[in-house]
Amino acid sequence: MDAFTTLDALVAPLDRANVDTDAIIPKQFLKSIHRSGFGPNLFDEWRYLDCGEVGQDCSARPLNTDFVLNQPRYQGAQILLARTNFGCGSSREHAPWALLDYGFRAIIAPSFADIFFNNCFKNGILPIILEEDVIENLFQAVTRSEGYRLNIDLETQSISAPSGPVIKFEVEPFRKHCLLNGLDDIGLTLQHAQEIRQYEQKQAQITPWMFAAKLNQKSA
Repeated sequence: MDAFTTLDALVAPLDRANVDTDAIIPKQFLKSIHRSGFGPNLFDEWRYLDCGEVGQDCSARPLNTDFVLNQPRYQGAQILLARTNFGCGSSREHAPWALLDYGFRAIIAPSFADIFFNNCFKNGILPIILEEDVIENLFQAVTRSEGYRLNIDLETQSISAPSGPVIKFEVEPFRKHCLLNGLDDIGLTLQHAQEIRQYEQKQAQITPWMFAAKLNQKSA
C-alpha cells in the first residue's frame, strides 16, 4: 500500500448525500478480487449514458457531460468533496478500490458509513470528517474557483486552502501510523515476520505432526 504523507491536489465536488457503494461501483462489476481495473466504472451509472457491461471498453461509451467527473475542470482530481453518509449501503471493499484506481487519495465529507470508512484506511485512502458548515464553505469555494486545490498534511492533520484559515481534522493515531507508513493488514503482519518464524520453529519441535505437511512439501 502506498504511504500517505502529504497531498496537494485538485478537488472535485460530488454534491450528493447518501452516496452508496452500489453507486460508487455497481454490482455487475464485482467479479474480480484484484484491486485494480475498477476506475473506469467508478460511478458508472452517473458517468455514462448507457448501461455498462463487464469488460466493456469505457473509452468508447457516451459520457454524461453533466456529471462532475466528466467536466474538464475536474480532470485529474485526487480529492473528492462529498456530502453526508458517504459510502453507505453494502460493505463491498471494491468501492474504495474503484476510487483509488480512478485516482482519489482523499475524501472529505461530514460523515461516512462505518465499514466504508474503515476500508478506506486499509487501502491507502484518507477519509476526513469535517463539520457541515466547513464542508459547505469548501463546496462554494470549489464551484466558484476553477482549478481549486487543497493541501492535506497527515502528519500535522491539517488542510490548507488557497485562502482562508488552516483546517484541522482528527484521525485515530493507529490509522494515522498505518497510512503514514503505507501499512495495510498484510504489511502490519509482516512487521512481525521474525517473531512468526520463531514461533513456528518452536511449535514444530513441540507438535511436529502439525507441521508434517509443510515439511513434506519442502522435501518434494
